[in-house]
Amino acid sequence: MTPRTIKVSITALSVALIGFAQQAGADTLRLLTWGGYAPENVVEMFEKETGHTVEVTKSNNEEMIAKLRATGGGGFDLIQPSQDRIAGPQLEFGIYKPIDISKIDKSLFIPSMLDATMANTTVDGEVYGVPHVWGTSGLVVDTKKAADVKDYTDLCNADVAGKVSYRLKRPTLIGFAYAMGLDPFAAYGDEAAYTEIMNKVEAKLIECKPNVKTYWGGGDELMGLLRSGEVVASMAWDTGGWKLNADNPDITFVAPASGALGWIDTFALPAKGQADDAAYAWINFVMKPEVAALITEAAGNFTASKGADEFASAELKAQYQASFPPEAVDNIKWYPPVPAGLEAIEGGVLDRVQAAQ
Repeated sequence: MTPRTIKVSITALSVALIGFAQQAGADTLRLLTWGGYAPENVVEMFEKETGHTVEVTKSNNEEMIAKLRATGGGGFDLIQPSQDRIAGPQLEFGIYKPIDISKIDKSLFIPSMLDATMANTTVDGEVYGVPHVWGTSGLVVDTKKAADVKDYTDLCNADVAGKVSYRLKRPTLIGFAYAMGLDPFAAYGDEAAYTEIMNKVEAKLIECKPNVKTYWGGGDELMGLLRSGEVVASMAWDTGGWKLNADNPDITFVAPASGALGWIDTFALPAKGQADDAAYAWINFVMKPEVAALITEAAGNFTASKGADEFASAELKAQYQASFPPEAVDNIKWYPPVPAGLEAIEGGVLDRVQAAQ
């Protein structure tokens, strides 16, 4: 945004000071983000309020890391990787700079999400990420036909035999582990302990196999199964459940008793970013509840902004509040970075479950 010329006679010193302030206020924020996270209406509001300009580049996790590796952390002033893409790349490549938490308005954030993200993005005592957009996987349930399905292992109940579905992927292993009273994330640093947990989950999933109508592979397939009534309960994502709820009020997303499994896309500062003040201004601006609701409308997912659900559409607000009372939000299990070696353990479990008769 080009500052308006000030047509007034003042001292030369004042002119110089005003010119400097205008130049600083017009710093350009180079934002590397996901589609929907910086909608045009929000960018316009921010530019009008702060005097900063925003250049938006849309990307994904893999491209974000690749771009910063190629430049040693240059080219952008604020980026939005998922929280599990911060600690590892920082330790290996040094592509981020620490966040000055004193410049973040912490009161704007849902406390449990802010605490979890800061913990998962701390390297050598420094915080490198704060939360923005989030989502979960849990249960999508026909509440009339499967009223007793409250947790992942309830998909093995006799009253829903032959009418449940889930994917043979990591979220199923993690979800079942938590529902069995185990803590897989706490065992991430111990391959032997993790293997022991996965062995127990494997036995449970093989025991549960007769209940499974099909292992779904794509979202459209699952939506069709739930709409037709062939499946009455499944592991799935929150936005999918709310989409179904708009068509059939009996079907909705249920946060499992042992905790929904959550991902968070963060705010992080590239190591060679040149507009930190604009970056902090953007973070604090978009976390305002009324602004965050505009991002939810564009992106389809909620943000970590405290109270933003009150500004969402009436339908989405009702769906969110029914699925996520405050205690369910605080019980979300946030995915940490996956250590090397765990994918091989999980792959073996999934293969054996698939092959079991």
